[in-house]
Amino acid sequence: MAAAPATAGSSKPASVPLQPLPRPATLVADGTRLDGRGLEEFRTVFLDTRVISRAAGSAYAEFNSTKVMAAVYGPRQGERRFGFSDTGRLNVEACFTSFARREGGRQAQRAAEKELASCLAAALEPSVDLGKLPKSVLDVYVMVLEAGGSEAAVAATAASLALADAGVELFDLVAACSVSDVSGQLLLDPSAAEAAQQRGGLLLAAMPSLGEVTQLQMSGDWAPGAARDALELALGGCAQLRAGMRDTLLAAEAARQQQRRRDGGDGGGGGGGGGAAAMQE
Repeated sequence: MAAAPATAGSSKPASVPLQPLPRPATLVADGTRLDGRGLEEFRTVFLDTRVISRAAGSAYAEFNSTKVMAAVYGPRQGERRFGFSDTGRLNVEACFTSFARREGGRQAQRAAEKELASCLAAALEPSVDLGKLPKSVLDVYVMVLEAGGSEAAVAATAASLALADAGVELFDLVAACSVSDVSGQLLLDPSAAEAAQQRGGLLLAAMPSLGEVTQLQMSGDWAPGAARDALELALGGCAQLRAGMRDTLLAAEAARQQQRRRDGGDGGGGGGGGGAAAMQE
């Protein structure tokens, strides 16, 4: 059907309905994905800290086309309406930039933001020693700059890195991975195109050094044994991610020490840039 022409004198162009992009017929061929990765490989990963100068801690995580920034503020005194507590509280808020989500309206975006914040809080809280923060609140803000798949996993990883950058006492870093079952094949760190064709999906957040899972979400249909294999794949991915997170934090600390030495040991300039680490399979 042709679009109706604009009326004379109207400044608005004729509206043309947008058509969804065609999905690729085959996402995996001979063990290789469309982007050239193997089934058990991450996208190119880039991690950095100290990206927001006014935050107590901050981090940036980029998994190819998925880009997330996280910031931590506080601790601050808790509100009276929550009453007295011997332990602190983690307040997590999440948002998508207006161009990160291409489907649904503002209402759908708010629902997605609320769901993401809830997921992040569940993944992060077990890793924070909240007993050291009585009557206090830590604010964690996460912004998805670009959504290219596995946003919750990337966001959890970035937020944990920001907590560590802020000097918050953690039992361990939280690393998170997604796995998709596409046509019977398990794909680590799925892209948006891959997740759109998944039969089953898994999100796992873990503290690898302690061997503890902090968050597990599964959706869709799973063949017998496939869920166990997906869990093992995600656990291995989390351990690999944690190593990259640790390298990023060590590089940031080395940069701060070097800056202090340049400044004569007076501690000046300690809030400079962080340490960046890239991971590529």
